[in-house]
Amino acid sequence: MLTTDDPLLLRHQDARGVVTLTLNRPQAFNSLSEDMLAALQKEFEALAGDESVRVVVLAAAGKAFCAGHDLKEMRAQPSLAYYQSLFAHCAKVMLAVQALPVPVIARVHAVATAAGCQLVAMCDLAVASSNARFAVSGVNLGLFCATPSVALSRNMGRKQAFEMLVTGDFISAEEAKQRGLVNRVVPLEALDAEVEKLAASIVAKPRVAIAMGKGQFYRQLEMGIGAAYQLAGQTMACNMMDDAALEGVQAFIEKRPPDWAPKAD
Repeated sequence: MLTTDDPLLLRHQDARGVVTLTLNRPQAFNSLSEDMLAALQKEFEALAGDESVRVVVLAAAGKAFCAGHDLKEMRAQPSLAYYQSLFAHCAKVMLAVQALPVPVIARVHAVATAAGCQLVAMCDLAVASSNARFAVSGVNLGLFCATPSVALSRNMGRKQAFEMLVTGDFISAEEAKQRGLVNRVVPLEALDAEVEKLAASIVAKPRVAIAMGKGQFYRQLEMGIGAAYQLAGQTMACNMMDDAALEGVQAFIEKRPPDWAPKAD
């Protein structure tokens, strides 16, 4: 049984630099309380400066992945200033996921609703179990999921996203994959193996190339096409000057595997 002494967020890092963060508030369906948001923000800030980290997996304990904001906590403080502060904090946490220099994989084993669905959408990649379900269901309570709409509309087609937002209806994991919200869907018993397969593929690549690529990928999405190509060209030129890319190209020319092991000083 979870006690008040249990951490809201569990952290595990393996020898390769794959960090698993586990939302650990199962009795409240891992809802994003103020304390949970603070714990996530603190962890993301620490991970951003840790060069040993290669991949972050965002998982959850209990029967749900994340049920969104803590509605009891929200209802207890009905003031505009409080709600503005809360949603600003939530946005900061969501943007911190995108700002991390390493890929973040959502491991979605069960239901993800409202800001929980938003959290999945903000992750760079997502693997879901076949019994996971997704919804932005605030509208059912009279509250349009405006902040989740930002992430959702950047993952799927406008009409598909808007339908979810105005109906509050659940979609299946398979539907979420078809609409672009998740990358892969597997049976629950195969979920960890599928996440590991994705993480292992990323870890096998040079960290610097992934970091440069992730940063450029999100910046260019918000640009016009001309500026996007200018940014992409500059990023590739800088990436090409890195030792990892020079070694990778040379290895291709010499028809051998690249040696990306750190060189001794």
